[in-house]
Amino acid sequence: MPHRYDLRVYYEDTDLAGIVYYANYLRFIERARSEWVRSLGIDQTALRDTDGIVFAVRRIEADYLKPARFDDTLSVLTEPVAASPARLILRQTVLREATELFAAFVTLVALGADGRPARLPEGLRTRLADLPPPAPAAGVGRSPRKSAE
Repeated sequence: MPHRYDLRVYYEDTDLAGIVYYANYLRFIERARSEWVRSLGIDQTALRDTDGIVFAVRRIEADYLKPARFDDTLSVLTEPVAASPARLILRQTVLREATELFAAFVTLVALGADGRPARLPEGLRTRLADLPPPAPAAGVGRSPRKSAE
């Protein structure tokens, strides 16, 4: 079941036409990912301070489907679709009620204190053990949807 994060569109999120500025969708899904990780019982600050591990976005494939507008109430759904010991692919969608406005596949990696790839935290790997492994790195024109759906 996807994790749900609700938010309201404020004036600061919009352009002159009152439509959500495209880059703000990335902020919305970032907040939702942080809340999803928190809902799994993972304290990212402690993970960084204790183990030197942080999450980094490696790749995003995004589709802008319909505009969100000032004062809309939106929901961001986050669900893992594939995982390896050091990489995780999430599908994130932004909805206004039942209407899908934005969809993205986000590839996350874990990095150690030296900035090099590290294994995902044990607690997260355990929760994601039943997911299929990620497909090989996507190239130009190749959609992760084909391997993730």
